[in-house]
Amino acid sequence: GIASWYGRKFHGRKTANGETFSMYAMTAAHRTLPIPCYVRVTNLANRRQVIVRINDRGPFHGDRLIDLSYAAAKKLGYEEGGTAQVEVVA
Repeated sequence: GIASWYGRKFHGRKTANGETFSMYAMTAAHRTLPIPCYVRVTNLANRRQVIVRINDRGPFHGDRLIDLSYAAAKKLGYEEGGTAQVEVVA
């Protein structure tokens, strides 16, 4: 599916589980996975992988599967492009 990322605009705000969002933490938002849980996300273009903790709900853009923190998107190498084709394994 498609991953996007969120950062500065939401930095310091509360997540769905009541935590304060940090764009530098290895976290993500998903519509249906349990909070908290950990998932492995693979960027299908470059095969980079990260493990993130689901701590928020979203993304709320129709075709997106998961919304990663800026830090996670940077490690996957798509922070400049905005989105990437990914595989998510819980």
